[in-house]
Parts: sequence; structure tokens; C-alpha cells
Amino acid sequence: MTQNDGDLDGLVRKRIRALRVAQGWSLEELAGRANVSQSTLSRIENGQRRLALDQLVTLARALDTSLDQLVETASDDVVTSPMIDSAHGLMRWPVKGDPGLTVMRQRITDPPPDDPARMRAHPGREWIVVLSGTASLMLGHRRFRVETHQAAEFPTMLPHALGAEGGPCEILGIFDRDARRSHQRDSAGRPAGDRDTDGPGA
Repeated sequence: MTQNDGDLDGLVRKRIRALRVAQGWSLEELAGRANVSQSTLSRIENGQRRLALDQLVTLARALDTSLDQLVETASDDVVTSPMIDSAHGLMRWPVKGDPGLTVMRQRITDPPPDDPARMRAHPGREWIVVLSGTASLMLGHRRFRVETHQAAEFPTMLPHALGAEGGPCEILGIFDRDARRSHQRDSAGRPAGDRDTDGPGA
């Protein structure tokens, strides 16, 4: 279902008011920041004044957002299903708001490799949160214990590897574009049996 112009008009007005209230600003405060009169702002919020593009740009800036975000409409496909990679035990979700990001869920059963030569480095950045169990993150010459509900973020140009500690663990990882590309190349080019030793950080 698409929104017609009237729906979008009403949505933008509600969004302006909601953003103002969320900042804890009165009509007078936002009007001052946007360099418009308080009565003009009130009429904009109440639908008594036509929305002008130049005013929307000014209001978006004053509300610390962008015009695109101010007029953004809701997507019909709010709920998405993951892509399943059974061979590697992975589930992946693309992040629509930022096509450069990918979210991935993985169960890891093996500890990280003992041999530093098996640690990998590549452009990008990764963020992981442990959903259950305990993960062991090797980063350069250091080892980090990441327990359930803890998170870790690191640049992947550091040699790194991820494994389980004391039993299987389940993680959710977020990869930027470079890290995702490297990980996808790695998954495509290596035997499935190697995946659990390195985890998504490899």
C-alpha cells in the first residue's frame, strides 16, 4: 500500500511535532531555532498552513535530521526473513537503511585456532554480540572473552579469529561493506568445515 499526498502531508506534520516534543522543545524554542514565527510553526503542525519545501529544509536542519528522513514513508516490507546458508550454518539479514551493512547469526562450536597464521586481516569493521554461551575473540596478540549479552567491535585490519569457549556459543554479527565482502569471498572459497574455527570474524 502506498501513501497518497494527503497521508504524507499528515505524516510529516506529526513527525515535526513528535521530533520537537522528543527534544523537549516548546513551539517557541523550535521556531527560534528554525527562524520562523511561533504562529507559523503552530499552523504547520496543525495542518493550517501549506508545507513549503524551503521551510521543511529549515525545520529538518533545526530538528537535527534531513529532509529525506522527514518525508520518508513507511516501507511495506517491514518484516523480512533471513537468507539461510545451511552449508556454513549461517543466517544473514540485509540492513535496508544502510545497504553496506549485513547482519549475520551463527552458532560456533570450535575454539579459535591456536596457530596465529590462521588469523585473518582484511578491510572493514565488525561488531558482534554474544546471544548465548561465551565467545573467545583473538585480536592481534590479545585474547578477549566475550560473554552472553556482551558485545565487541573491532577493525578487521587487525589479525583476528573468533571461536567458542567452554562449549558452543551463538553470536549475532554486523559487518560493514568491506568486511561483508571479505567474509562472503571466504565462505565461498573455503571448505565448510573451516567455518566454525574462524567464525564470522574471519
